[in-house]
Amino acid sequence: MREEYFNDMQLEVMAIGAKDTIVVGGRGIGKGVVHAAYTLRNIQAMPGSTGAFPAANTKRALSNTLPSMLEHLERWGYKRDVHWCIGHRPPKSLHWPSPLIPPENWENVISFYTGAIGFIVSQDRAGTSNSKSFDWLDIDEAKYIDFDQLKDETFPANRGQQKEFDHCPWHHGMLIASDMPVTKKGSWFLNYADKMDTELIDLIQGLLCRQWEIRQKGASLSSYHLKELADIEATLSSLRRRAIFYKEYSSLVNLQVLGIEFIKKMKRDLPPLTFQTSILCRRIGLLKDGFYSSMRPRHIYSSTDFHYLDSLGYDFEQLKLQDCRMDGDLQHQPLCIAFDFNANINWLVVGQPDHDLGRLNVVKSFWVKYERKLEALCEDFDTYYHHFRPREVIFYYDNTALGSNYAVNKEDFQWVIVHKLQQLGWTVRPVYIGRTMGHLEKHLLINRGFSGRGTLMPFFNRENNEDLLVSVQTAGVYNGKKDKRGEKLAETEEDRLEGRTDGSDAFDTLYIGCVKFPQTSYVLRTTSNS
Repeated sequence: MREEYFNDMQLEVMAIGAKDTIVVGGRGIGKGVVHAAYTLRNIQAMPGSTGAFPAANTKRALSNTLPSMLEHLERWGYKRDVHWCIGHRPPKSLHWPSPLIPPENWENVISFYTGAIGFIVSQDRAGTSNSKSFDWLDIDEAKYIDFDQLKDETFPANRGQQKEFDHCPWHHGMLIASDMPVTKKGSWFLNYADKMDTELIDLIQGLLCRQWEIRQKGASLSSYHLKELADIEATLSSLRRRAIFYKEYSSLVNLQVLGIEFIKKMKRDLPPLTFQTSILCRRIGLLKDGFYSSMRPRHIYSSTDFHYLDSLGYDFEQLKLQDCRMDGDLQHQPLCIAFDFNANINWLVVGQPDHDLGRLNVVKSFWVKYERKLEALCEDFDTYYHHFRPREVIFYYDNTALGSNYAVNKEDFQWVIVHKLQQLGWTVRPVYIGRTMGHLEKHLLINRGFSGRGTLMPFFNRENNEDLLVSVQTAGVYNGKKDKRGEKLAETEEDRLEGRTDGSDAFDTLYIGCVKFPQTSYVLRTTSNS
């Protein structure tokens, strides 16, 4: 029998065992273990039940959330095609019991040896909750979930098998896990903090403590103690049935596993706001009168190429290697790119305008830090878009790309980018857009676009622009201009020069270029990247 280490967060969540558990935690705290333990408990406590794994989109579910949970099950000895299988009906040779409600189609189903099943519910695939009846929900990365869709489609489906599982305290329960959101739309689950009955949770913890004390007596347990244990277990079951447990944990809770170097690296490599939310799990209030004040949640979208993802057949090793073939928002036309340059961080933002629809899709963004400079940034771009055709980019740049190089070499930024991309096999069409546009003019131009009064309305691919969205949504205003004071401060341990607004500046250049300097290009409307 192998020993398994659980950190304080994992032990607390699993021990309390509330019907509804909401975990808001920093990166690396071990949420995957909680998901694995939650699923394992449910399929054993409710054999033949039907659960659901809601996700914002198929790409995120298959490349991020599900592999983490399934890897832990594998490590605990629950093997693929022995104890669980995915995407197909379990072979009869396994002799598993049948689900109480067998699915009509097994393509998006995880099956378990107890006869329980779990549907992969992707919000970008219409109707994945329709006509379903669930006994439990397991929701990861909740900040990306569309709550309106969740409450209209998935929550009402959490209604199954009342007769068979009415005895189980976790029936119709749910696990919600996420790191700290930075948008109002992504903050829907934070309200559960107000719904938690703290006295009820304290009572559960007190009973767990008494249960532990009795069990420490070992073989010397009297009949009185055995009866007390049975009474405690019955009481815990009753309390858990109506319990909501909500708690926020920083990544420091798993310091023994992560190590101090991981925390230091995250502080160095992540933008400050991302570090505050994704590592320290702190709530951040968003600016309501920021530089991009006309931006709304509708300007963020998801787009997945289901055909390509389905062709991988739940090969999680292949799914980890993300590239443009997973994206469903690409057209067969040149990619428009723009950069922002800084001694410590350099950004590249990729977009494709559709002037007929009046839309600019910001399809992807990249950044490199410190010793990794522009050439490495171009290489990252090439790796992601290796399979994209045509291999042509429209490179928008202003005067900041000329005459400077931050010691990259003797040439300026514009030359380095063009030369490197050509070296990588790209046809580059450089377009000079002149001197940097003034803050007021830029503010009016871009916000007119967001409000629908400009020639192009910007939209951001959520999955491919996580850090860029933080940069854009939190850019403030100071003395009538974009607040760029953070870029000028000396670097300190508490406030690294992360270029908080650098990403948004790269987006500005892309938007100005696409609006003011549109280039003639052929367009074939398709989502194929082949």
